[in-house]
Amino acid sequence: MSFQSPVYNVQSVPIEKIVPNDYNPNSVASPELRLLYDSIREDGYTMPIVCYYDRESDTYVIVDGFHRYRIMLDYPDIYEREGGRLPVSVIDKPLDCRMASTIRHNRARGSHNVDLMSNIVTELHELGRSDAWISKHLGMDKDEILRLKQITGLAALFKDIDFGQAWQPIEEDYEDF
Repeated sequence: MSFQSPVYNVQSVPIEKIVPNDYNPNSVASPELRLLYDSIREDGYTMPIVCYYDRESDTYVIVDGFHRYRIMLDYPDIYEREGGRLPVSVIDKPLDCRMASTIRHNRARGSHNVDLMSNIVTELHELGRSDAWISKHLGMDKDEILRLKQITGLAALFKDIDFGQAWQPIEEDYEDF
């Protein structure tokens, strides 16, 4: 069977069954959030929320579209007009690939909180993903990954790195002490 993009199977899902993920580093400033509300009020939902369906909890975990979701929760006029339902496009991927999808969606149009981005790099590392994988799937260069690792201060993130011996003390250095 050939690949079919998830957007061709958009579902109408009650907002009570939709939950945010716990790793999204994206944030939207108040003026832009108000603009998003105005856009949804004037144009309706023109893009589905991207979710992963968690069978165990019978919930849809947001991969992309958290702020469109928040608009419905925060504005009763939108909730009422939409009947408390959001358009959802479902992807079926493991957590590391969902995290990468979230970052790709966000980076294509927004900005990120640096601390939360460093947390994602840490979590992906703990899930066994290499810097090369992170670079390829999140669109980051090696320097950006290094900076984000340094923010976390976790030595474990550098355990597989070979460090040079740029300086080694010699006995004469300690004679004056």
